Amino acid sequence: MNITHILCLALSLAVAGPLHAQDTAPTAASFEAPDIGPETNLPLPRYVSLKVREANVRRGPSLTHRIDWVFQRRDMPLQVVAEYGHWRRVIDRDGQGGWVHYTMLSGVRTVIVDEDHMALRSQPSDSASERAELEQNVIARLGECEADWCELSAGGYTGWGHKSRLWGVDTD
Repeated sequence: MNITHILCLALSLAVAGPLHAQDTAPTAASFEAPDIGPETNLPLPRYVSLKVREANVRRGPSLTHRIDWVFQRRDMPLQVVAEYGHWRRVIDRDGQGGWVHYTMLSGVRTVIVDEDHMALRSQPSDSASERAELEQNVIARLGECEADWCELSAGGYTGWGHKSRLWGVDTD
C-alpha cells in the first residue's frame, strides 16, 4: 500500500466516520438457509426420495443448464436444500448434488444403511431379537421413529434399526 492509498483511506474514514462492527459484520441469519421453501412452504432442508430409476442432475434450475451426472437408483434418499420454481436443489449422502425437476422426486421417505451388517430388530432395543441383517447401502422405507430408533422395511422384512446408522433421517 503506497502513501496515496493510505491518505485516501484516512480521508474516507474522516468523512464517513469510524466503522463499527454492526455496520460491516454480516449476521449469522444472513448465511442461514430459509426454514421454509419459497415454492412449497415445506421445511428446508427436508428429505425426499427419488421417484424414478434415472434423474438428470443439473448445474442450475433449468433445462438449459448442463447435466453434471445422473442419479440411477430409484427410492434413493435425497435432501432438498433449496427450491426455485419447479426445481429442487438436492444432495445425496456424500454431499453431492445439483438441481432436479420436482417431478423426479417423491415425498415417500426412505433411508440408506450407512453401516455394514446392521441388525433389524423386532423392537426398538439392542436386546430385542434380530429379524434380519441389512448390508451397507441397502435402501429401506422409513416408518415411525423414536429417539434413537426407526422402523424400517426392506427386502420383505420389517423391524427397528439404530437411527445413527442411517442416512435420510436426522437425529432429532
